[in-house]
Amino acid sequence: MREEDLPEVLSIENCSFPNPWRDLTFLGEIRNQSISFPLVVVHSLHKRVIGYIIFWKIFEDVQINNIAVHPDYRRLGIGRAVLEGIIEQMRKESAKNITLEVRPSNVAALTLYKKLGFRPLSIRKGYYTNPDEDALVLVLRLN
Repeated sequence: MREEDLPEVLSIENCSFPNPWRDLTFLGEIRNQSISFPLVVVHSLHKRVIGYIIFWKIFEDVQINNIAVHPDYRRLGIGRAVLEGIIEQMRKESAKNITLEVRPSNVAALTLYKKLGFRPLSIRKGYYTNPDEDALVLVLRLN
């Protein structure tokens, strides 16, 4: 992800989440290259951003902070392919755990994460706003 990708990334973010990240949040991730890995998915034909993922790798632990696919490209396996690629790469880099937070109401995401082997770890009460909702913390153990 580069700063010039932000208009397309923000468009996807705004139509994907009820409480979207702001441009400064994305800029912080782009500029924090020591632990942050912001990646985009670009459509090979149209040369436009159709998805993204941002994750942190801190020693042996990986935290997926944000992932989204443009609504026109959902249910085509793009999100799954991105996650599978990250999981495989993190295994090669000897990561031990991948964690993420998800709204319990996000059934599509929960279904995907469970298919990939993520399991419940804990609940963060009142984590989300707009609407208020707890977060399910999921973990994928890689070792």
